Amino acid sequence: MDRDVKNFNTRLRTIKIWELAIGLIIALILSIILMFIFPIFETNDDAFMLLLLTLILVFFIWCLKGSNGLNDNVKGVLQNEKEILYVFAINIIFAYLFLFSVVVLDMFIGMNDPTWISGVDIDSVSLTPSAFLYTLITSVVFAPIIEELVFRGVLFNRLKIRIGIVPAMLISSILFAIGHDFGGIVSAFLFGICMCILYLKTDNILIPMSVHLINNVVATLLDVTAFDAIITSFPWIILLGILILIATILLIKYIVTETKTLNRKFS
Repeated sequence: MDRDVKNFNTRLRTIKIWELAIGLIIALILSIILMFIFPIFETNDDAFMLLLLTLILVFFIWCLKGSNGLNDNVKGVLQNEKEILYVFAINIIFAYLFLFSVVVLDMFIGMNDPTWISGVDIDSVSLTPSAFLYTLITSVVFAPIIEELVFRGVLFNRLKIRIGIVPAMLISSILFAIGHDFGGIVSAFLFGICMCILYLKTDNILIPMSVHLINNVVATLLDVTAFDAIITSFPWIILLGILILIATILLIKYIVTETKTLNRKFS
């Protein structure tokens, strides 16, 4: 990284992949050391993960310390609120495609095979107050900040210099998607592409962070309610199918159109 650069956005683009790798390794080593010193980090996996995420965040704070322009980025979020909400909406609806497809397939097989035993078990997730608090902290606070800094702020930024915009989008988004559940890999991949587009369009990491935050807030709330059971029952399943079809078309159109525009602009 170039600490002589004082602009926040430019400083972020100077962080190299090998510097990020070293920072992650140091954070992991420190977490392991503290685990042996403080038993709570050894006996409680959630506490250990929070410690690790905190140290990773400290690494980025150190990298960006002394830079300026963050206030302008905050204003940029407010100026782009419509696109933020639009990208969030088409992605969160598309994310239910996998769940919808599984339910429809299960229902179809069940109607044609009386001996079919449904493998779909949709219910709300029961969390203790402490588990719910942990989920909020990791998913709503740490994930949007750290994942955007890592995958868009560093990986995408550095890869696009070496291999071009589109390959950089694909590789950084694939790596981002791998860390998600099997059923959500496709939606996470497309979400990652959208975050790359937003970041490249605005040069403002807070904008993809904002979409990521809203997405995770809504996803967390849906996980702890019976919303899945409601939308996958008649007649809601029909409405959901229509919404998913529309969201899929809009999502693909957004990605293709914006990628072509950005590729022409920066090529």
